Formats: sequence, structure tokens, C-alpha cells
Amino acid sequence: MLKQKIILPDELAKFGSVNNLNEQSIALVKQQCAVWDLPKKNFEALFGIQSATFDFGHFKIIIQFNPERIRSSAAKTDAKTIAERPCFLCIKNLPQEQKGILFQNKYLILTNPFPIFETHLTISSLEHTPQLIENYFVDLLDLSKVLSDFTVFYNGPQCGASAPDHFHFQAGIKGLLPVEEEFDILNKDHSEILFQTENLKIIAVENYLRRFVAIISGDKKEIEKQFNKLVRFLDANENEEPMFNILCNFENGKWRVIILLREKQRPSHFFRTDKKQIIVGPAAVELGGVLVLPREEDFNKITKKEIAEIYGEVTINKESFEGFKLNIKNSI
Repeated sequence: MLKQKIILPDELAKFGSVNNLNEQSIALVKQQCAVWDLPKKNFEALFGIQSATFDFGHFKIIIQFNPERIRSSAAKTDAKTIAERPCFLCIKNLPQEQKGILFQNKYLILTNPFPIFETHLTISSLEHTPQLIENYFVDLLDLSKVLSDFTVFYNGPQCGASAPDHFHFQAGIKGLLPVEEEFDILNKDHSEILFQTENLKIIAVENYLRRFVAIISGDKKEIEKQFNKLVRFLDANENEEPMFNILCNFENGKWRVIILLREKQRPSHFFRTDKKQIIVGPAAVELGGVLVLPREEDFNKITKKEIAEIYGEVTINKESFEGFKLNIKNSI
């Protein structure tokens, strides 16, 4: 069955250059849109999508009205619902038209049929295994290096992943998330250096509606070591994994890993039953600065106040973040 789902470079060559995995992945989206109506319709819809920008001084938040993302934003991810539905990332359950590119004999790179970006990928494990990154973080680094035009991201099982039962990453073209554009300014003027050597830097960022740490280095083993250390300082509570989203890319010989720390899956606005309800399911994209809203009424009524409340509720609180930073400093 796997063989039937793999698309080869010869077929992708009709849709663009295929000299490497990065180019093949871009061609894959075009090929899938040519043979499969669902992504064709949804990728075309992106060109007319409504968006607006809220200025918060040294950063911005973009809101996007994207009705097709209701499946993700409002997805039921409780154990009962997950157990009762077929896994949409398992190869046996993929639509007939959906094919992908094999990576490391471990993943299938797929076109995301419900896109946020003009080129949006899902990188799905060949095995049906839980969404827990501990044993797969190095794969994130490898992917971001070969997908040189992309930022690869990870949503934790309680942090926006609509398939917490099946391990996967996603990827979108670099530069489409505000945090990517703003990172240099944040690094220079709005960060605290927690640790720095000639080939490694760990920073903490606050005053951004979100709190995050970033690891910057060209040494893959060192990044993996530091990431594993950082995760140990986070409280998993009753979850199998601490709550976080990750954005990762590779440029100029260095990885940049942004770890966005969480304490809630969804804000109180999601659960309201009155006119103030806002359907929003913050994941890596949202914490990267693009707040996706699947209902037009929410897009039209949301204000800076509610945006600040949403981010403030789902991200790690100041006291916990201070303790986390202190643990990092004391461990060095």
C-alpha cells in the first residue's frame, strides 16, 4: 500500500524543478492540486482570503478568516473521539488521490488539503504512533535542513494537533509568520540571553503576548542536547509531554528552534456560549503570529483586547516562565 502512495520525481517534474527534496515538495503541492479537487479548491481560496493586521508596537498579529480550518480549530481531540474515528494520517485511510514523497523511510511528505499557506505540507510518520516529539526531535532538524525554503513546525498533542494519535510535522514557506520577520529585532532588543558560546545561543523572549525560548546553533547534536535539557525543566502535569509548539528552520548554516511554551490548549473564549464566543484553536501558526479564525463573525468582531487575552491564556504564565529560565541558567 505504501508503494502506491509514493510519487516519484519523474511525475513531479511536470510541475517544477525536482533537483532536491525541497523542490520536489513545492512541485508536490502543484501536482496534488492538479489531480485532487479538495486541495485545488482550498489553495485557490487562499488568494481571496480576508486578513487584517493588528499593530502591537514592536510586533504585529495577523488575523486570517479561513473557514476550511474549522476542522482543526474546533477538532475534538479527547480520547473517546480519537478512538472512534479512523486516523486520517494513516496510509490506509488517505484519499485515493493523495500521494506523497518518502523521507528517510520514516515519513510521507503530503500536501495539506486544508492550507493556511500557499505551500503547506504535512509530514506524517509511516507508523501510527502518538504525537510525542521526544524521540523525533532530530528528524525535525533534518527536515528543516532539507526543506530549505520552509519553516517546519510541531504541535504538541494538547497544543493544536488535530491528530494527537499520529505523529506528524507541518511546514510552510519561510517568512509568512510574523515571528520570523520580527525575530532579529526580538533577539537584539527584546530578549534575555540565557546561555551563549561561540556556536550556541539560547534566548528567552517576553513582552510579546507569548513567551518563548529559542536555540540558535549550527551544531545538530548540541541543539538536540539543549532541547532535551530544556524539556526536562517543563512540567508535564497530567500530560505525556509538556505543552509547547515548535517552529524550526535552517538558514546560513544554522538552525533556529523557537519553542513556544503553553499552559492551555484553548482559551476561555472558545468555550463561551454567548455572543462573545470566539472559535480559535491556537497552534504553532497562531503562536507564530497568524491567528486563524474559521468564523467570519469572529474575524469581524475581534479586537486587540481579545487577541491579547487569547494569547495570554494559552501561553505559559510569567511566574512559571521565570522559574523555567532560572533552571536553565542554573544548569549551565
